[in-house]
Amino acid sequence: MHIEKIQPLASVVTDELEQAIALRINTKTKPLGSLGLLEDIAKQIAKIQLHQKNDASLPLAINLPTCLVFAADHGISEEGVSIANSEVTSLMVENFAHGGAAINCFCRSNNIRLEIIDAGIKQSLSEAYTNLTEQRVGDGTANFVKKPAMSAQQCEQALLWGAMAANRHIIAGCNLLILGEMGIGNTSSASAILAAITGESVKVCVGTGTGIDKKQLIKKTQLIEKALSRFKSRDVKNILKQVGGFEIVQMVGAIVAACEAGITVLVDGFIVSVAALAACKIAPACRDYLVFSHASAEKPHQLVLDTLDAKPILNLGLCLGEGTGAALALPIVKSACAFYNEMASLESVGITV
Repeated sequence: MHIEKIQPLASVVTDELEQAIALRINTKTKPLGSLGLLEDIAKQIAKIQLHQKNDASLPLAINLPTCLVFAADHGISEEGVSIANSEVTSLMVENFAHGGAAINCFCRSNNIRLEIIDAGIKQSLSEAYTNLTEQRVGDGTANFVKKPAMSAQQCEQALLWGAMAANRHIIAGCNLLILGEMGIGNTSSASAILAAITGESVKVCVGTGTGIDKKQLIKKTQLIEKALSRFKSRDVKNILKQVGGFEIVQMVGAIVAACEAGITVLVDGFIVSVAALAACKIAPACRDYLVFSHASAEKPHQLVLDTLDAKPILNLGLCLGEGTGAALALPIVKSACAFYNEMASLESVGITV
C-alpha cells in the first residue's frame, strides 16, 4: 500500500470543476436541492471520477461493481459472547459459495460480482469452490481477552492481502467496491477497535450483535474492557493487532487500496464501517472516497457514522452484515449517476427560474 498516493479530493478538484459540477446538478429540471442526498452522492462521485479530466460534462459510470465478502473466526467466540459457535462461520461460507445467502440474492438481483474470501476461518474448506479465494492469515485469531489477536506480521499480511484482493478487481475494471464480512464474534472485535480508536466507553461501543441477551451483553462489555486494559498504544495498527480480526484487517487493506486507486467504496454496516474508520486513521484521505450505504440497527454504528461525519443512504433496520446493506443501496447510487448524466437542464426545456 502506498498511503501517500491517496489524494484528498480537495487537493485535486479545481474550483472550476467543483463549480461546474454544482452548476450541472443545480440547473437540472427540478427545484434546487430537491433530490436531497442523491445530489450529494452525485457530487462526490463526479469529483472522484472527473477530477483527472477536469470536465464536468463527462458522464458518470458504475463499472463492474464488485462485492468482496471476507470471512474469519475469532478467538473471543470461545467466551460465549455470540448466539452461535464458531462452526457457523464455516457453514455460512459454504452457504455463500453455494449461492444461498442474502448477499448472494442481492448481488444477483443488482448485477454485482461476488467473491468470497477465506481470511482465516478455523479450518479451510475441503471442497474447492470457484468463487472462494483462500487468503488465510491463520486458523482464526487468538482470544484477544487473554493476548493479542494476531502478531504484527499477521496484521501486515492481512493488510497486504486485503489490498491485493481489491486490486485484482480494480485492474479488471471495477470502479465501485462493496465489502462484506462473516465471522462469529466479529462484533466484539469491531466494538473493541471502535472503543480503542475513539476513546469512548466500551458500553457505548458494544451492541447485541446477532441477538445476545442482557447477561451476554454485560459479559461481552466486561471482556472487551479487560482486553483494552492489556495494552496502552492506540496506534491503529497496534489496535488491529491486539483486538482485530483477520477479515476486518483485510477489509482495511482493501479500502486503502481502493482509495489509492481512486475508486468509490460503498460501505456496509457496523463492522465494515469500523474497518473504514481504521482505514481513515491510517490514511485520512480515504474518507473522500467512501459512500455509506445504510444505518445499521446495531446501536454503536451511529457512533461510527458520527465520527466519520457520514450520511447513510438507507435505514431499513438491517444488522445482517455480509455487505447486504451496500448491495441494496447500489441502485440508488446508480440513480444518482443517471440523473447527473441524463436529466434535462432547465435551459434545454426553456424553463426560467
